[in-house]
Amino acid sequence: MTTLKSKLQEDLNAAIKERDELRSSTLRLTLTAITKEEVAGTEKRELSDEEITKVITREAKKRREAAEAFAKGGRAESAEREKAEGEVLADYLPKQLSDDELQQIVAQAVEEAKAAGAEGPRAMGQVMKIVNPKVAGLAEGGRVAALVKKQLAG
Repeated sequence: MTTLKSKLQEDLNAAIKERDELRSSTLRLTLTAITKEEVAGTEKRELSDEEITKVITREAKKRREAAEAFAKGGRAESAEREKAEGEVLADYLPKQLSDDELQQIVAQAVEEAKAAGAEGPRAMGQVMKIVNPKVAGLAEGGRVAALVKKQLAG
């Protein structure tokens, strides 16, 4: 069974052979971030696939934020590059929930919170507690929070 880290390593080697600059530099940076995480504590350790997925998610989020910042700053070329790197990383992440799927999960959680007596904007924390475990790694926190807010206000 290959680990996620060894898959990243194999894909990096393939990208280097194919002279795929975008893919190889993105994977190289990601593997560096994983290695950093492995040596961050008091002793070096191997990260589990789940922990590696968290690192990749964090890296992908950085790319998205950088792309937005570059786009706002009128630097379209840099924004495109960041977006492309984010897409490379997306291949290694679980498929994100669609808006419809996410909306259903949130609606259900809002109903659960209401049943427990929590309503309106103050129920945000309670609804998030119900939603988060169900969407962990499948939807970005900001996206989830925005939907919860919208449904509680409505």
